[in-house]
Amino acid sequence: MENSKNKSKKSVAKKAIAAAAKMATTVNVNSACAFVIHQPKLPKDAKKLRKF
Repeated sequence: MENSKNKSKKSVAKKAIAAAAKMATTVNVNSACAFVIHQPKLPKDAKKLRKF
């Protein structure tokens, strides 16, 4: 019984981390750095998350 509870907690944590990572990537894709030199290159797949 404890094993199934532990697995479900891990599953919830994994989903939360994945959602947070996707949100952070979306925010990063839709913004630009004020200093042009410091703007990092993004992966090609990140361009799919653009909103403009």
